[in-house]
Amino acid sequence: MKNSKPSKVRLDKLLGSLGYCVRKEVAALLRDGVITHTDNLPLKSDTKVSHEEILYEGEPLDPPTGIVIVMNKPLGLVCSHDDGEGRLVYDLLPARWRLRDPKISTVGRLDKETSGLLLLTDDGALLHRLTSPKHKVPKVYEATIDRPLSGNEAEIFASGTLMLRGEKTPCLPAKLTIIDKTHVTLEITEGRYHQVRRMFAAVGNHVTALRRFSFGELTLGDLEVGEYRLIDNDSL
Repeated sequence: MKNSKPSKVRLDKLLGSLGYCVRKEVAALLRDGVITHTDNLPLKSDTKVSHEEILYEGEPLDPPTGIVIVMNKPLGLVCSHDDGEGRLVYDLLPARWRLRDPKISTVGRLDKETSGLLLLTDDGALLHRLTSPKHKVPKVYEATIDRPLSGNEAEIFASGTLMLRGEKTPCLPAKLTIIDKTHVTLEITEGRYHQVRRMFAAVGNHVTALRRFSFGELTLGDLEVGEYRLIDNDSL
């Protein structure tokens, strides 16, 4: 069986899709030696090349479409592309990554006051699969609550009957684990708006701090707050 050759596209289209520059800038970058070929072959803006053949400032190009990022999201950052909403999680990434096409987006959202494991990708099919309710991807949160539990919350959350205010269907069963009187973990398989906070509100409590530390089989590992790493999407 023959190995398939890497697909080739116009150089200006490749660099534009990765956010390095707009197409009309490629000719000038070639003249300045910013863009080169790994084998020092001559290049023009319309030369058809594969991703692996091109260097930018002497370095290999960023990963092609299909990038997946695990980030340890800090508090205070917003999962949005709208600069008007405040500092964005995308501000932690290289500036050119915000110009990639397809666009990098968060897999679901963590609100401004929630920290921890956040996934980002430009793979639309993967994003849909990970956020689709039917796939029931488990997500585990560590929560600090305002006051001690009453004692029946684990049973209520596991029952699959808990209704949230404004919702028409109950939450799917969730697993509550008690760490101490005001610290718990909660595993859910949905991604409703502010779901963890609203679940505790529904049983008369209030979440004062919230951090997600796993998504499916993924954990933060040794990622410090504000750091990120690229992962293989085959692990998802």
